[in-house]
Amino acid sequence: MGAGGTLHAPASAPTPAATHRHRATALHPGAWWLWALALGTAATRTTNPLLLALLVTVSAYVVITRRPHAPWSRSYGAFVKLALAVLLIRLLFTTLLGSPIPGTHTLVTLPEIPLPDWAQGVRLGGRVTAEGLTFALYDAMKLATLLICVGAANALANPSRLLKSLPGALYEMGVAVVVALTFAPNLIADVQRLRAARRLRGRHDKGVRGLLQVGLPVLEGALERSVALAAAMDARGYGRTARVPAPVRRTTAALTLGGLLGVCAGTYGLLTAAGGTYGVPVLLAGVAAAFAGLWLGGRRTVRTRYRPDRWDARAWLVTASGVAVAALLFLAAARDPAALHPGVVPLTAPTLPLWPAAAVLLGLLPAFVAPSPDPAPETAVKEPS
Repeated sequence: MGAGGTLHAPASAPTPAATHRHRATALHPGAWWLWALALGTAATRTTNPLLLALLVTVSAYVVITRRPHAPWSRSYGAFVKLALAVLLIRLLFTTLLGSPIPGTHTLVTLPEIPLPDWAQGVRLGGRVTAEGLTFALYDAMKLATLLICVGAANALANPSRLLKSLPGALYEMGVAVVVALTFAPNLIADVQRLRAARRLRGRHDKGVRGLLQVGLPVLEGALERSVALAAAMDARGYGRTARVPAPVRRTTAALTLGGLLGVCAGTYGLLTAAGGTYGVPVLLAGVAAAFAGLWLGGRRTVRTRYRPDRWDARAWLVTASGVAVAALLFLAAARDPAALHPGVVPLTAPTLPLWPAAAVLLGLLPAFVAPSPDPAPETAVKEPS
């Protein structure tokens, strides 16, 4: 009972039935990642600041409306701050080191530091033009938009459910990541507990000596937990593998390695102007080969999956909306490159192309078809006396 006869009742924990119902209706985390990566791919096809700002607005609206109330969903703000830092660093480098873009509108002239002959093409200081800063801003906005799209995926997709959905061939890697994420809070708690105990005993907990005296007990506790975890995993049969013929193993390795090389080559082709013709076919072939290798590699893992996430119609719609945005911007970049890449010499104001902007708005579909997050739990309920 509080002051004035007010009762404070603690919030009730969600029932197992409600938790299971939420897991059954929640969107597959892989759909969020595919949607976000497709928006990021669309951002790589344009330097138009209006289209890039529209992509950021679309991802931010979906995050605001469909972000769950969980600690890991607060990472979106960190990615936005990282994107702003990228913008500032790129503009700072352009100001100090100059820009290869010629310009006639001089904003400021910095003192230029003379460099030796072997540093030809590099300068420190000199003229800072509006054309050079504008080109740097457009180019940095593309990377910043890509970072914000990745932040949207981190804020929307449950990381533990995403690890659970990994293919069987990546099962060991997923378990290692889960164990690392589980033990990290324990290490931090151990450090805080030991430092508090040393302060209560009047001992120093700072400096190299304090670090060593705190670090050794922390490492000892981590080693004990590792041994206990290894014994528990061994008792439960972790590490058992099925017998797979040697030709299947070699085929799996060839498909996986070739697929990853194809993905790298295709991605490089998409990010360069000269590789626009071969980028998409090589990327698709690499993804198909990698998936085939992962599927064959999963045959050696003997395990079952508890309550697997379903890939339902809503997951297909969310993924299709992102893929549609990326495909339409690829088409727009091929048909009207001037609208998606506004020039800076001469310096002109960018215009918003209508049908590419309408294509970007297709990315808002997850805000209407994805399930709504559960309401935030109330910390206390007040009742009059």
